[in-house]
Amino acid sequence: MKTSLLTGSALALATVLALTACGGSAQSSPEATTATCPNGEIKFGIEPYEDPAKLKPAYDVLAAALSKKLECPVSVQVVEDYAAEVLAMRNGKLDLGQFGPLGYVFADTKAGAEPLVSFGTAEKELSSYTAGIWVPKDSPIQEIGDLKGKSLALGSVGSTSGDVLPRFGLREAGIADADIKMDYTGGHPEALLALTNGKVDAAEINSQTLATASAAGTFTPDNFRQVWTSDPIPNDPITVRGDADPAFKAAVKDAFLSLDPTDVAKVGEFLDVTPPGPLLAVTKDNYTPLFELAETMGLTEKDL
Repeated sequence: MKTSLLTGSALALATVLALTACGGSAQSSPEATTATCPNGEIKFGIEPYEDPAKLKPAYDVLAAALSKKLECPVSVQVVEDYAAEVLAMRNGKLDLGQFGPLGYVFADTKAGAEPLVSFGTAEKELSSYTAGIWVPKDSPIQEIGDLKGKSLALGSVGSTSGDVLPRFGLREAGIADADIKMDYTGGHPEALLALTNGKVDAAEINSQTLATASAAGTFTPDNFRQVWTSDPIPNDPITVRGDADPAFKAAVKDAFLSLDPTDVAKVGEFLDVTPPGPLLAVTKDNYTPLFELAETMGLTEKDL
């Protein structure tokens, strides 16, 4: 939550954005139009909500399908952190960006990001997930109010389910930030690992990480207990830069909406959308609760 974090992100971002050739995509065809391929390449940024080495191959599949639809190469970039993606879009270094729901709030206010689509279920309904706090099964902690004076592993600063919502839950339970030892581990998998290794009394584990880790055999829910869960959170929006050409925005949205569920299935696994459905159109209104949360918690872009 320090200003220096944003500065550090900007420095790290320069390295990340230099690697624009790393995206998996199809080659542009002679028929590619200015509307669908205005700069010869579409740069698509992803927040690091999971191990980047795992995220990249999944998004390369989605990018290849999008490239084919638009007849334009799509380069996937897993950015350094939440602040870096907002900064990149604000500076015109990203054409598209998938933001966590709270990250989108700041991408809207600071970079003019416009939501296009999010991830649908097999029933063609918008998907959601929940934040959670877990403790060992034999822990004396029975509810969130028992965490006062204890240690809590969180994910990354600015994360919707890995930071802000757990702190909101603590506030509602009458526990101030100063009343608990908060350990920012760097990500959702790292927070889970801190709990399983006995490094903390409790940890945030959202439903997406829970599903991924359980399927991979790295987490056994029966050995732990959930003491708090949030209301459902609308899943990540994929956004477009606000100052992009309207024809480009329309073309990209149409392309996303026409993708087959198999094109987004690998990404859907990380978002606990299994079996996958199609991408579905979203607007700013779908994320109103997150704008309200940011206001309630008094958050600014410095909190990313």
